[in-house]
This record gives sequence, structure tokens and C-alpha cells, in this order.
Amino acid sequence: MSFDRYEARRIAADLQEPVDDANELAERLGLEPYPVNYWIVDYDEMNQLIAYDGFQRRYPHWRWGMKYDRQRKQDRYGGGKAFEIVNNDNPSHAFLQESNSLADQKAVITHVEAHADFFANNEWFGMFADDLDAAAMLERHGRKIGEYMSDPEIDRSEVERWIDNLLSLEDNIDQHQVFDPEVLSTPDPVETDDDLSEQLAELDVSDEVREEVFSDEWLERQDEDGDSVSFPDEPEKDVLAFLRRHGKQYDEEAGKADEMEPWQRDVLDMLRAEAYYFAAQKMSKVMNEGWAAYWESMMMGEEAFAGPDEFLSYADHQARVLGSPGLNPYKLGKELWEYIENTTNRREVVEKLLRVDGVSWRNFTDTVDFDRVLSALEPPAALDAITADSLDAVADLPDEYVDREALDRAREGEIDVDRHPWKMLTYEGLARRHYSLIKRQNRGFLAQIGQSDLERIGRYLFDDAVYDDVDEALADVDFSRGWDRMREIRESHNDVTFIDEFLSQEFVDANEYFTYEYSQATGGNRVASTDYEDVKQKLLLQFTNFGKPTIAVYDGNYNNRNELLLGHHYNGVMLDIEQAKRTLERVFELWGRPVNLMTIVKEVDEHDIEVAKRRNREPEPEERGKLLRYDGDEHTVEDLPWEEVEGIAASDVDYDTKPDEWLA
Repeated sequence: MSFDRYEARRIAADLQEPVDDANELAERLGLEPYPVNYWIVDYDEMNQLIAYDGFQRRYPHWRWGMKYDRQRKQDRYGGGKAFEIVNNDNPSHAFLQESNSLADQKAVITHVEAHADFFANNEWFGMFADDLDAAAMLERHGRKIGEYMSDPEIDRSEVERWIDNLLSLEDNIDQHQVFDPEVLSTPDPVETDDDLSEQLAELDVSDEVREEVFSDEWLERQDEDGDSVSFPDEPEKDVLAFLRRHGKQYDEEAGKADEMEPWQRDVLDMLRAEAYYFAAQKMSKVMNEGWAAYWESMMMGEEAFAGPDEFLSYADHQARVLGSPGLNPYKLGKELWEYIENTTNRREVVEKLLRVDGVSWRNFTDTVDFDRVLSALEPPAALDAITADSLDAVADLPDEYVDREALDRAREGEIDVDRHPWKMLTYEGLARRHYSLIKRQNRGFLAQIGQSDLERIGRYLFDDAVYDDVDEALADVDFSRGWDRMREIRESHNDVTFIDEFLSQEFVDANEYFTYEYSQATGGNRVASTDYEDVKQKLLLQFTNFGKPTIAVYDGNYNNRNELLLGHHYNGVMLDIEQAKRTLERVFELWGRPVNLMTIVKEVDEHDIEVAKRRNREPEPEERGKLLRYDGDEHTVEDLPWEEVEGIAASDVDYDTKPDEWLA
């Protein structure tokens, strides 16, 4: 170890109070996190944990060393420091780097509590197991695979090679289905004609003659004259499960397919289970990191969990996280959660105002005094600023806002009110205290509502003229509605549905999102669109199927020759053909027989590019069907008629956002 364990214990002891306080504050804010075990680790241990995806023990493999080296270089050369890592488990385990400042540690702890809440309450995380113990599962897998590698009867390099083959398909599962290990227990029944095999078995011929004349390849060719048996009935997304039930290993010495060894099936089962376990994290990166960044900011900044002498350090910490370049899940997620909160609260206020006698969606903007409304929405002074000297004023607040038991303890001197004013408040009190529409950065949000949104809300309000005046209407506002709605969304969405449902033109304009495209005419990238539908399409492309191509099994007996046919669900984005070929080589090792992949490519004629340049337009590519095949020796690529690939082409999704006429 690079630092003393006694020092780690000292740091842990110093952090126990912030840990307890952060958990209490999180729960008062409406979060329901898993219990979290916090561990203090040094720089090298942190890099190891990041390489191991947040766990202390994994199976032996070269990929972990590669990830460790990349993380160490990223930290060393300014690519970003890792402050913590937390895993999805019950209890969760969070690892804090011992070199963090106290402000950083407190920021990390509040961030972790929000992650633990997301793990515990998002339904996609619940699809893996009801009684989660991921650390034990991964340690068990690591131990078992290590035993296989140490077994003198098994070549260690063969185990590593088998793992390499499986990892090339780790994202080819059906992540929208509940994980079911029993699906692997028995293969699907497939009726085949065994007459030839049975007849040959009855012949009194030597093994040499049978292998020379009646080889497996010869038997497969004879099957072409009979009725073709095709399976599965529908394309199967869980490629790993299909290969587990029907695949074989390829025996290089014999030059043919052979049944998988027990250890090979066991390793496949373990890596498939791990792929399903990590799927939820990949499916909710934007939501999860945005959720954690939002509540971290609420606790550290708005509830002053960062002390006066820590705030600037914390502000710099969060600015670096949110300011990271590229597609930043922390920034995008936090902005979307804030937008959801604001739009929910705005709708709540607008619905109340539209029920005021004399106010309608047609005259709303001319009738409503928005400054007066915002003033009425301000929290009571006693709620906004709580100190040890203002406890009598706090006692006069409505019961729904105040934790009376905590107030009594504060009066007895058991609570440091100046440090922890939030301990006096209930969930409703905190929601009122932090109502989003009256925050400085959001004060114009209510007045920005569009006429179309007003009409959409107003047309379905059948009980209008409920209130005599604006003050009466605002007194009925539910100030916790925004947070309630956020928790509802947190339970059921993943990144794709989250972005698809909540990203709007208003959001895109306010946060200055845009799309860019590669121009064939100029040979460079250019801004293409600021339309929210275009931005949404580009973002969905990044997150659908973890941003990887969607591949499914279409036939396990292609051309009646026991060949595997895979299909690429083409969405306007081509495969990298060379990478696809390398992957087919891996799949061949898991199928044991030739493998095929049908896809669609875009082809642009060089002459068309030159003409497009002269006319200041983009050339029109032509889409063609292709079949990639690998038989263990060579790759072939051939054209497919459009009717054979039409079923794999998306009919209503186009991720190309280039304008029809784009000046070169």
C-alpha cells in the first residue's frame, strides 16, 4: 500500500459525520438510497477500482491492465481526476480517494447518496436481480475463471481467447428484458433430418472412410435437398444466449465444429450475466449522472453542506465536472432534470392561474402580472434564512414545513442550526425553500411559456373560474410537484426514453445545442441544425443500444447449411466494415461454422462528389444491401437484393440532419 492504513482509518473517522449528515439530508430531500459503505483508498487503488468497473475483484484478463494504464495516464496528463467510484449494489460501496480535500470528499459523498438512490429506485436496475449482491457475484466469477486458467488440463491462453471472443459481443444482449439465467438451461428444440446420419451409423465402415467420404460438410450439403429448417422464428437480440444454446467451438486441429467444453459454457454464462448486470448503468448514464449532479449541487450549494471556507473549492470542483468537453452526461443530465423541474412547476402555477376568474389561455400573458406572481411564490423569510436566533419564527411556520421534534432538539442545543438549518425542515419545507421558479437563473421561465403550451393546458381545464383572484390561486400551489415529478421519472425511464420525451425546442434553444455533419463536398464537419428533432435524433443515436450497432440472430441454419445469419438493424448509420469482419472472426469461434452478416451500406460515386462540389450541394448516397461472410479461412462480401435487406432498414428513423441544400 502506498499510504498507511492508520491514515485511512483517521480520514474515515473524520468523514463519518459528513457521511451521516449527507444521508440524512438526502432522505429529507425525498431520496431513498441504498445503504452505502464508504472506503478510503489511495491513488493507485482508485485506478485499480476504476479499471475493475468499481469492484475489488474481477476475473483475470488483460483488459483490466489496459484500462488501468489508460486511467493513470488520463489523470497524470490532465485528462481528468477521479474523485470517487460507486457501484450498483445493496449495500452500495463507494471508494473515496484519500488525497481529496474535505470539500471534494463532501461533494463526492452527496453525489454518491444520489447515485445510491437511483440504483435503488430505477426499474431498469431492478431487472437484473431482486436480491442484489453484485460484489459477491463478480468475485465468484473471478475465482472460478481463475481456477480454469490455473487448471493444468486447460490451456490458459485458450481461456483468455475465449473471453476475448465473448467480450466482442458483450453488448449484444436484449437489455430490455429481465435477466433470466434459466433461458440457457435447455436448447430450443429444432427438428432436423437425421436419416443420413443414422444410415451411416448402421454401415460397417471404418472411421477413416467415413471421415474421408461422408464428412460433416458432405452431410450438411445433402440437407440442402430437403426442407429447410430455419430458427429462431423471430430475430433474437440476445446473441450470447443464442450462441450458448446452439453454438459450438471451432476445433482448429480437427478443422470442424465441436461441442463446447463445460468450462467454455460456464464462462459464457458468467460473462453474459455480467453484461446484463452492467447494462442498466450503460442505459442510464445521462439520467444517473445528471441526477447525482443535481442533488449534489442542491446539497453542497443551496443547502450549504459545503462550509463557507469550502464553497469556492467545491464550485471549482463542479465547474470542472460540468465543463468537460464533448458529450458530457453530467451537464446534459443535470440540465434536463432542471428543465423537467421548471416545466413541471410552471405547469402547476399556470394551471392554477388559468382557473382564476377572468384569466384564460388567450389573455394569459396580457392579464397576469408575472412580477407579482414571483413575489407571491417567494418562500417565507423564516423558511428562507434559518439561524439559531430565528427559531421562534421557524416555529410559527406551517406544520407541514417544520420537523417539530428537530426544532425542540435545536432549542435544547442538540443541533447546530447555523451549520445544519435543513434539519429543522420536512420534505415539503425544503421543496418550498428551494422552489425552482423563484431562483435567480429561472425567474424569467414562467413568462417564457409559449402560446401553444398555454392552449394545450387551457383547453383541457374544465373546472375554470375556481379562484376569485391570483393570490387565492397561488396559495393552492403544490410546491413539491417538481420534485415529485422528478422522482416519478427517475423510476421508469432510461436515457433513450428520457431524452425522447423531455428534450424540446425550448430546452435546445436555452442550452445552445446543435447538430453537426460531415460534408462530402468540403471534407469537413459543419453545423447542420438547431432544430430539437435533429438534436434529439443525434443524441438518441449515441444511446440506443449503448451507442453500438444493434445486431440480432436471423437464422441458425442459413441456406440449410448450419451457418449463422446475423442482421444489422440499419438506422442510417453504416457499420465499420473492417471492424465487422474482425467481429465475425470472433463469432466464428463461438459458432464453429461459417457466419454471415447482412447489412446496408451507403455508397457515393466519386463523380457525384465532384458534381456536388460544383453545385454547392451534398451528393446523394445510394443504399445497398451487403452480405459479409466468414468461413474460418477467408472473408467475402457480396451484394444482396434490396428485398432481402428491406426488413433490417429502419423506416421512420433518419439520423442524417443535413439541410436539403447545404452550401459547400
